[in-house]
Parts: sequence; structure tokens; C-alpha cells
Amino acid sequence: MKITAGLGSIDEYERFVQAGADEFFCGYVPFSWAEKYGTVMPLNRREVLCYNVQLGAYSELEILSRMVKKYKKPVHLTFNSLYYLPKQYPEIGDIIEQCMKLGFRSYIIADPALFAYLKKRGISCEIHLSGETGEVNSEMVKMFRRFPLKRIIFHRKNTFQDMQSVIAAEREEEKQAGIRPEEGMEFEAFVLNEMCQFTGAFCNSLHCDEMGYLCRVPYWMGTVRDDDVIPEKMRDLQAQVWEREPDPSAYDDTDYLCGETGCGLCALYKMRQAGITHLKLVGRGNYVDHMEKDIRNLRKALDILETAENEEGFQCTIKRTVFPYGCSGRCYYR
Repeated sequence: MKITAGLGSIDEYERFVQAGADEFFCGYVPFSWAEKYGTVMPLNRREVLCYNVQLGAYSELEILSRMVKKYKKPVHLTFNSLYYLPKQYPEIGDIIEQCMKLGFRSYIIADPALFAYLKKRGISCEIHLSGETGEVNSEMVKMFRRFPLKRIIFHRKNTFQDMQSVIAAEREEEKQAGIRPEEGMEFEAFVLNEMCQFTGAFCNSLHCDEMGYLCRVPYWMGTVRDDDVIPEKMRDLQAQVWEREPDPSAYDDTDYLCGETGCGLCALYKMRQAGITHLKLVGRGNYVDHMEKDIRNLRKALDILETAENEEGFQCTIKRTVFPYGCSGRCYYR
């Protein structure tokens, strides 16, 4: 399994390569787009300017393309919005064509209409189905096969059974079509950071400078009945949130804890069994030092996985080496 890490700026690329990342994803929002549409019609749902979340200048793409040629670690550009205005599709097509001239061939896309537009326009790029897309099942994958779809990115709420079923069905289709395994569909799953109570396809929050992210607002989950006293639940809300906080002793002296906001390291054994080929390490906008440690810890976990004889032994070794003082308890996959 390969590590796909989030990239917030070109300054991080070389450092993350040295840490062990195999490939990257990042956003690119030209200033002309931000100036014209602001934050309410985002290009990739990360319309942030006050810190490093994405690239905003063509010159940065030019520098990044030269880095990619040197280090041979590809970068996928994200176009994550769930939909666009009809007049925006030609503009997006122009942006993608400009990026392709620099060597960026693969794009993470959530909007099926954009798939259709790019095909109609004759833009032959590699498409990764975004984790912001809704339900993922074998029939949905079969429908998207008419496009140059190279990778499925499972969203945060997919179970092992869901992923394994989809992958097994696709592998059988490829076998019958005579497609070699190394040329078949790739499958990516979330493994570290930014576990969210929402599924991306059903989230209407904006990720921008002007307001706090809805996914970071304290919340409680449960069944609400007519006789429930909601204000009492809300008064207890902050206490419930603090109860979910990791043990302070689990952090190192730089205030770092691997998987503090979401972790799937203990699940790597099952993810490999399910057929996952790529692991998404979310971190655009994260502290660079913490992101580098995340990559190194994930690489360490994959090295342990290579020699693990069984799942129990793998998990024991992970907890002993990566989480000697405890983990966050915020498991992507239980």
C-alpha cells in the first residue's frame, strides 16, 4: 500500500518525500477564481487563504512540476466541489488543460457532471473519484467505468465489508476483461487525521477563512425523542466533548500525537486484506512538523505490516512502537 499525503504548499514537497510519502494531493485555486466567485462557489471546498492549504499561483505549479520530475513522486490536483454552475465547467476545463501542460495528469473529482464534461471536451486526464462523493458500491463503480477512472477513494464512512465487496467485484470484472492486476483500478481509503461526523457528499459546510468549520463544532450523537429535554443535553455537551479528549500523557514534548483527530493504523492489516492500494493521509493546513511525523509513523506501520504474522501481533507491535503512552481513541475503523 502506498502513502498519499496532503500537500499545503510547495515548500513541503521535498520534506515529505524524504519522510516517506509515495505521492501527494493538493488543491489549486487561481486567484482569478477566488476573486470572481469568492467562497460560496468553491473550486475544491478548501477556499482558505490565511494559511497553507492549497496553491494559488500558476508559478507555484510550475515549480512543483519541476520537483515532481526530479523526485518522481506524483501530485494529484483536487476539484472537490459536489457541483458547479454551468458557466464554470468551461473555466475548469481551461484550468485543467493549463495544469496538464505542466505534466499534472491526475485529478481528484467529486462531480460526475465534470467527468462527463471533460470527456465531451476531449480532455484525456486520469480521474480519481473523490472521497467527497456519496455512496460507493459495485454498481456505481461499473457506471463510472465509461470514464477514464483510475482510482476510487472511499469516503470516511465505508466499512471493511463495503470496501472488500466493491474491490472484489471490480477485480472479477477486470479478470473477465483480461486486465492485468497492475493495470486495474486503484482503491484508496482514509487512514490518518480529520475524522468527521459528516459524509462529504452530505456536508454543506464551507471551509474558508470567514467562519469556523462546522465539522469542528462540538456535537452529540443519539436518538432525539419528543420527550427529550434538548437544553439539558446541550448543557452537557461540552463535558461530553472533553470526555473524548485523549490522555495528555499520550502527547510528546512537541504536543504531537499520531492520529489525534482520526486514526486507522490498527486497521492496516484488514485494509490490506480488503485490497486497499493507497492510504490517504489528510493534512493540508496541518503543522508541517506534525505532518512529517505522521508520514514517518505511517511508513513505520507499513514496515511492521510487512513482517506481521497475524492481525493481533501487528496491532500489539503498533501500540508498543507508535503509541507507547496511549492513542487518541478516535478510530476510523472499529
